[in-house]
Amino acid sequence: MPNLTHASCELFERPPDERFESTTDLLRHCQTLKERSRRLKEPGPEFRPVLHESDVALQVNGFSPCRLNDWSFSQFCSIAGVAKDTVNRLRPETAVQVLSETVRQRTRDDTDLQALVFDDKIIRAINGEQYKRLWNAEIIAMLQEFAVDFQPPQKGYNGATGLYAGEQDMFCFLIDPAGWTEIGEDAFAPGFFVWNSEVGKRTVGVSTFWFQAVCANHVVWDACEVTEFTRKHTGRVRDALTDIRAAIEALVKRRDERKDRFAKVVAKAMATTYGQDAEEVEKLLNKAGFTKSLTTRALEIAAEHGRFTVWSLVDAMTQLARDLQYAGSRTEAEQKASSLLSLVTV
Repeated sequence: MPNLTHASCELFERPPDERFESTTDLLRHCQTLKERSRRLKEPGPEFRPVLHESDVALQVNGFSPCRLNDWSFSQFCSIAGVAKDTVNRLRPETAVQVLSETVRQRTRDDTDLQALVFDDKIIRAINGEQYKRLWNAEIIAMLQEFAVDFQPPQKGYNGATGLYAGEQDMFCFLIDPAGWTEIGEDAFAPGFFVWNSEVGKRTVGVSTFWFQAVCANHVVWDACEVTEFTRKHTGRVRDALTDIRAAIEALVKRRDERKDRFAKVVAKAMATTYGQDAEEVEKLLNKAGFTKSLTTRALEIAAEHGRFTVWSLVDAMTQLARDLQYAGSRTEAEQKASSLLSLVTV
């Protein structure tokens, strides 16, 4: 089974100001960006580099000059066909001249560009006329409505939660901590990644999966049933909201089915006697590979239930496994205990 490193990469790359404690905090941030941003769509030649407050700025048609952030500056250099590193080595006056001449040669009156402007001061993005925006706030609001049982994993070693948003994109890592169910002989819980960019940095998409553990580096260990969907920011990008919702609903449905099936197994295990007396149960457990010392202690705990049911023995073995010193021994004991449930699989 693969280990998923997407969330771990985000954890290492995101600075503190791009990390959020909860989806509510993330939604509030993204909603503010949306409300304070507006689109300017004009023919390419109307995007004119100018010198503003001793720095390179962009004037779109008759609007006031706006500063470029790192991402929009990279986009404009690409439109102009000039390497960003080359422009950064020039004096602002020279950079404006170079960009003015090159962008004039590469844009046409019949082709529009669109700028995403924040507070009428900063250009967040410059995209072609075919680009269609999907707001981060819309995705997060949908997650809050349809992924109500999901939350960020435990904080990473550096305090990051798995919820991120910066000037280029957004990324969410959510799990259902109460969704543990048996798949085969192992326990798994459901989780998913969701990502988007309002400025053209990346696609919009979702990846759902079942996992066994998440470490302090936010590596998702032993993932299975991994599914992924992505969509480009073109004409039907808003359909991504429906697709992401459908992927999460399918994950929740599968979780509920597994939990219901497991609940039936537990109910049957509670009603099924493993042996008539302690002597018979001890022989059966020894034959199943349980050590004599573990069996003796398990019988003492199970006897408190009044009779030796499959569930009382599984519960006793699981309790004893937690007291074992080594992780490998604990895992082996827990797996053996779980194997008893195969006797009552429904």
